[in-house]
Amino acid sequence: MAGLYLHIPFCKQKCHYCDFHFSVSRRQLPEMIQAMKRELVLRKDELTETIETIYWGGGTPSLLDERAYAELFETLYKHYKVGEEPEITLEANPDDLDKQKIKLLQDLSFNRISIGIQSFHDDELQMMNRVHTAKDAEYAVLRAQDAGFQNITIDLIYGMPQSNASKWEYNVEKFLQLQIPHLSSYALTVESKTALEHLIKIGKIAAVEEQLAFQQFHTLRNMMKQNGFDHYELSNYALPGFQSRHNVSYWKEKPYLGFGPSAHSFHETTRSWNVSNNAQYIKHLDNGELALEYEQLSVQERYNEYLMTGLRTKWGVDTRKIESNFGKECKIYFEKGALKYLNNQQLLYINNYEIVVNPEFYFSIDGIIADLFWV
Repeated sequence: MAGLYLHIPFCKQKCHYCDFHFSVSRRQLPEMIQAMKRELVLRKDELTETIETIYWGGGTPSLLDERAYAELFETLYKHYKVGEEPEITLEANPDDLDKQKIKLLQDLSFNRISIGIQSFHDDELQMMNRVHTAKDAEYAVLRAQDAGFQNITIDLIYGMPQSNASKWEYNVEKFLQLQIPHLSSYALTVESKTALEHLIKIGKIAAVEEQLAFQQFHTLRNMMKQNGFDHYELSNYALPGFQSRHNVSYWKEKPYLGFGPSAHSFHETTRSWNVSNNAQYIKHLDNGELALEYEQLSVQERYNEYLMTGLRTKWGVDTRKIESNFGKECKIYFEKGALKYLNNQQLLYINNYEIVVNPEFYFSIDGIIADLFWV
């Protein structure tokens, strides 16, 4: 099993919290599609595995027109072995999902939509500089459902400066009322060189409070658990049968290729990534060259990445795999570090050979994982 990721680096406007690579100018969009087609062809022999998931992210891939989708799909299916029932996800903004766009997505065989809602409160959306309104968000979900889309996920952000307990509960309740089978929810983080960082520094937006995020995280966990959702990864909840197959493949170290500026790829012990510059990316591909940098991961780096991804999930990490993949020394090192959590703090627990983080401590998970890294 393997996955493909297509990064579409264009947006209508920049959200205040975002530090992803994209451009608000779509002047280079036609050249970008041609460059991505060339990259798909040049890298066709990098994966021999069957492609089971295709994820269109960004940026805002819901900005594309029918021709752009069709050209990329045609190139992809011509040069890659795609399974019979792949999961094909499109990230979309609510304001793009009118009836015509939803019908187009169905005709193009998209079977999963990830809608970037972030909040059902207009004041919070305005603070984030989102294009859509709360009503736009709700109507986008309803239109997709009415058209027959069942596999829908949305994003919600907790810990926002102007939020409180009742506003956050309303967000979660609205999600549940809409009967959406999957949720990705993240704490608001202040990334370097973003508009949010600047606005906090000059006092136009209040600083992010960790205690508020902590409380809202646990409110979310409890409400989702009460409604039958599986908290299968730190930021992801799903009803039975609706886990993100693409993201699970990341967390379980399956190979994947990423296409487009800034997109990352992984296969066995090698990681690679494209240049984070639209003009440079297009120029390289126009010349028939890849715009990639490569990194050969050491045993210690692979071990640390295995912990970083595995311990964020309900499956945890397997001590047998640690020994077989990274050596006995890594296993001894891990068990020594994990022992104090198992015996004294109950942050970790054992499930057969698997070591799993107690979900009650997920909010502190980064510190736990860092403590177990090989440094």
